[in-house]
Amino acid sequence: MPDLTDNALLNGYDMALKTNTKPANDRIGWRFDNSYARLPQSFYAQLHPVPVRAPQVGILNHALAESLGLDFCTLSEEEAALLFSGNALPDSMQPIAQAYAGHQFGNFTMLGDGRAILLGEHLTPAGKRYDIQLKGSGQTPFSRHGDGRAALAPMLREYIISEAMHALDIPTTRSLAVVTTGESVMRETMLPGAILTRVAASHIRVGTFEYVARTGDKAGIKTLTDYVIQRHYPGLSEAENPYLALLNRVIERQASLVAKWLLVGFIHGVMNTDNMAISGETIDYGPCAFMDAYDPDTVFSSIDYHGRYGYSNQPHMAQWNLTRFAETMLSLIHPQQEKAVALAEQAIHAFPEIYQAHWIAGMQKKLGFFTEDAGDTELIADLLTWMYKHKADYTRSFHALASEDFPKDAVFQDAEYVEWHARWQARLSIQSEPSASALCLMRANNPAIIPRNHRVEEALAAASERGDYSLMHRLLAAVTNPYTDAPEYSDYCTPPAPSEGVYQTFCGT
Repeated sequence: MPDLTDNALLNGYDMALKTNTKPANDRIGWRFDNSYARLPQSFYAQLHPVPVRAPQVGILNHALAESLGLDFCTLSEEEAALLFSGNALPDSMQPIAQAYAGHQFGNFTMLGDGRAILLGEHLTPAGKRYDIQLKGSGQTPFSRHGDGRAALAPMLREYIISEAMHALDIPTTRSLAVVTTGESVMRETMLPGAILTRVAASHIRVGTFEYVARTGDKAGIKTLTDYVIQRHYPGLSEAENPYLALLNRVIERQASLVAKWLLVGFIHGVMNTDNMAISGETIDYGPCAFMDAYDPDTVFSSIDYHGRYGYSNQPHMAQWNLTRFAETMLSLIHPQQEKAVALAEQAIHAFPEIYQAHWIAGMQKKLGFFTEDAGDTELIADLLTWMYKHKADYTRSFHALASEDFPKDAVFQDAEYVEWHARWQARLSIQSEPSASALCLMRANNPAIIPRNHRVEEALAAASERGDYSLMHRLLAAVTNPYTDAPEYSDYCTPPAPSEGVYQTFCGT
């Protein structure tokens, strides 16, 4: 087994820098150190992406590249297409497909990267470590009879939504590139194929732990857990019980993350355990969407028949997933089973309170409150009840509170809302902070622009059906500036007309 006590896995790259010269195709600035590939081979399969016929660049994320210390200016469009399709990779990459499992809609399945390849881990000039992964890169040993490919529209959806989430300051994987493959994929119809390059703190999931635990490899669970602590939470190694501390830290990260989702009306759609990252990032943008009219029972995913991952159920499902995570580490948390279960249950049972604290704190910011008041919970609940009753747009209703001009929409002239508004104003008046400060707080926490479903679908259709990326570029410019009231983005602030509503989103697999 690899020795993790002296940072051997993560520090191997330092020696490589001293002994190796960069291949010519590394000139954009790649600095790869593939520590996950130094874990036991049962954790992954080594293989290269399956080449594609005629790759072409769809979109490149130059801002993200710059933040990673990469220089895309040295790449021709042809070279970029070859790189991000997997047809031509730098020698420093060690491509692998990761093994993991997952409870998918409650049912356990042994999974793995069935259409993704982890190229390796890039170190930024500041020393931060990021996974670079190709999604849609062909069959792997984990494909389970799938084609290993991806259609263009779902890959562009992930690009749009992940970049929007980043702009909303929500922890997320990000998208570096989308290339078309020159090949078609068969779903319900023939669709243009594409490959997404995803950037993540790591792709280690709750399902990764489930996979190792299900094989009965107790030593492997310890190896994986030690690796996660070292890579993501190094300070925990000094804790009295590092493994219990890890469980508590992951619970805290997920409670904060899911609260942030609900605060902006985001619905993940497939909160399976294989889609919960141990790093605390949002991962996998399949049938995800943002809610328009407020309804806590909103579900978009075409495969979520019973609302398991609906808007208001996301905190409960996060706790359920975290319970599965805790189960994999019981032998590490305490050598006595009964004591381990008690400690794990205590940690898991704390989730609702931790989540609620994050959500209430976020709601108070959305309402411009710098202080806590006993009546805040009721005030928040009354506003949401009014929104639900009148099918008010969630994003626009909150953004309207920070508007200098009171909205003239009929819904905001409703007597019930006017009464609530007066109570809210009275609550603001008891703060010592000036009203201008409250407005600034609200404007920083109530986006004017979200990637509304009908606008996303409009951009995806133009790109995938006509090869027209202009709508996507305009949409990206808007959603990556979510707190602006710029006139040129005003059409992205408007809720959909009844005929424009998107009521189902699809996984794309």
